Formats: sequence, structure tokens, C-alpha cells
Amino acid sequence: MAMVLSNAKTEIDHSFTRKDLKGLSYENAFGGSTSFLRRRYTKDLTNVDIAITGVPFDQAVTNRPGARFGPRAIREASTLQTFDPPYGWNIDPMQVLNIVDYGDLAFDYAKIQEFPLLLEKHIFEILSDDASAIVLGGDHFITYPILKAYFNKFGSPLSLLQFDAHSDTWPDDDEDRIDHGTMFYKAVKSGIIDPKTSVQVGIRTTNEHNLGVNIIDSREVHEKGPVQVAQKIKSILGDRPTYLTFDIDCLDPAFAPGTGTPVWGGLSSGQVAIILRDIAGINMIGGDVVEVSPSYDVSGATAIAGAHAVTELLCIWASNPENKRA
Repeated sequence: MAMVLSNAKTEIDHSFTRKDLKGLSYENAFGGSTSFLRRRYTKDLTNVDIAITGVPFDQAVTNRPGARFGPRAIREASTLQTFDPPYGWNIDPMQVLNIVDYGDLAFDYAKIQEFPLLLEKHIFEILSDDASAIVLGGDHFITYPILKAYFNKFGSPLSLLQFDAHSDTWPDDDEDRIDHGTMFYKAVKSGIIDPKTSVQVGIRTTNEHNLGVNIIDSREVHEKGPVQVAQKIKSILGDRPTYLTFDIDCLDPAFAPGTGTPVWGGLSSGQVAIILRDIAGINMIGGDVVEVSPSYDVSGATAIAGAHAVTELLCIWASNPENKRA
């Protein structure tokens, strides 16, 4: 603790001043410029393992907007996690991975139809530099262009691990529609996602069109417990390349009120923490945390949960023996 306090006297604006991409950061949580986990802001992906990038887009929502402010809130909340290795893991991504904050996607908010292709290209540029992407949303539609970029990179259907209150597979055969409730219908129908080796966790809204995707609904998590659920997830995914998308509304509104389409009866943050830690070893190739809308949560708890979820995704990526490290 003495070293932490001593370093806090001199460390400031690590998002711009840090020299090494690895290592903890001790600058005061309440001060300085805020990148995710105080990683360096840069567009240079030389020897980078993971690029954190924000997508402040919420124009596909069906209820409350506000997720455009999610990336900013998640970055700010992450400043509480930079002093120590993530609890419960035997690996610290801040110490073993070259992680940078790649900044946000730039787009014209008034030309919504151009947005999907811009995002797809943005992610593909990151992947083309042999880095992986962890994305801060933004509403959940953003996962669809991201999946397209990963599909183009890997060239075969991916497995999807989705934490969510909603399946987001409502029928929609209009590729031009931009909707945060239909994109996984399109991803399955277009062959980007293999439904037989994909799984949705925390579902608690009715949708008859699950397209063969495995579902572990909220009740099953509550009845069987997170340890057994994690085992089931791993058995479904196997060693297939997996994209992990984490919609913050998988959590019950008691734990994450700051979201656009909250649904009661959800998972607790403790349950999710156990599941994420116990699925370590899956072949995770990328991921996102979406639907954090900070204006509906004056406590900041939703953004804190989102920031922790991103850190857990970093730990899962670091635990994957298939992933290269710089």
C-alpha cells in the first residue's frame, strides 16, 4: 500500500504518459484522463494483443436510448481496477498482455445507414494488425458488424456466447434494418454463427424463434447455480472459436438499472462473476460489453459492472492457450 500511495503522488494521465503497455497503474482513481484500465491511447497496434475500442452508438434501440454514453462511463468506472490484479484469477491481463485503448469509432450520427459498414471495417482493421478487439458499447446491434469482421478474418462460422435478457433472434430478413433485437437472427441465417455450438445465458423474454441456439435461461441459472452452468457452457462451446457478447441487461435491474430494456428476474453480479471465471479456457477470440446507459443509474453501479465484465473478458482471453501474446 505504501508503494501505491507513493506512486499516486507522481503518476498522472497514464492514458497518454505510460511508456510500457504492461503493468498496473496507481494514479488516483478520481483524477487524470480516463482510458480503459489506464491503458495507453494509441492507433499503433504494433505488438498489441488486445485493442479496447468504444462504439458510442444507440440508434438501434427499441426502448430507452443512452448507451452512446456507455464507453465513456465504462472507461471512468475502470479506474477503480487498475491498482491490483483481478480477484479470483491466476493471471493478470494488465501484467501479461499488451493492451491499448484504441479510442472510439468515428461516424456521422446523421447517416445511420453508413454505420454498420464503418464499424465492420474498423474492427477488421484491428484484426488485420493481428490484434483482437474488446468493444465497449453502445447498443447491442453493434455486435452484428463486429461478427461480420471476425467472420471475414476467420473464414468459418463462429460460436456465440451471449449473456442477455433477450435472445435477439426475432425474425428480420431486411438486411438494411438496424435493430438491436434482430441481429442474431441475421447472423445465424447468414451463416456467421453456428447455432448448435452457441449458447445464450440469462434469457427471460419469450421468443419462439431461437433458431436452434442453446438457451440457459435465467431460471436455470438460479436453480442449478453458476458452477454447473459454467460447465454446461464449456460443454456446448468445446474448443471452437467463440465470440463473447455481454449485454448488461443479463443482470437483474437491482444490479444494473442503467440499461435501455431492463427485465426483472435476472442474474446477480455474483452469479455472473462465478460463471465468467469458471469458463476460463474457452477459445474466446473477441468480445463486447453493451447496453450500459449510465443516465438511468445515478449510483454508477451499472458502469462498474460493465467495467468488471470487460476485465473478466480480458482474463478469459488471456487464459485461452490459442491466443498469441506479444
